[in-house]
Amino acid sequence: MTLALAQSDIITVLQTALAPAFLLVAVGGMLGLFAGRLARIIDRSRILQDLFNETEGYEHQCIVDELHDLQLRIKIVNSAIYLSVISAIVACILIGLLFVMGLTGLNLSAVIAGAFIIAMSLLSVALIQFLREVRIGVKDFMIREEYLESHDSNAS
Repeated sequence: MTLALAQSDIITVLQTALAPAFLLVAVGGMLGLFAGRLARIIDRSRILQDLFNETEGYEHQCIVDELHDLQLRIKIVNSAIYLSVISAIVACILIGLLFVMGLTGLNLSAVIAGAFIIAMSLLSVALIQFLREVRIGVKDFMIREEYLESHDSNAS
């Protein structure tokens, strides 16, 4: 009888732990995305650093401005990675707490709810940081006006 009860408790805990486990999967996917963004930013900064000494005047200033933005983007993506990893750690702790509560009968409901709120809050802030980084990246990617031909010049 005790063995059957323990098995049913474990099954219930496993079912309950699925939500935080899905959170971990999502965070893992986001970490891959963030790491890819960081790699692309670093690659772009290396290219611009190589061009730094080869440019003068307006072109040089454009490179300096973009390097400043890339440095900011690196910091922002790094903070998104940091927040996501902390969120994943809290989700792991949450899963552990679910098992402790399910197997020992301790009432950890308030702690579990708090851990879930913390994990989701950290993930939300990480996504906000990602949004900030994307907006800066799009601004840097905008094609400068001097490279765009007006429709009027094509018609003549």
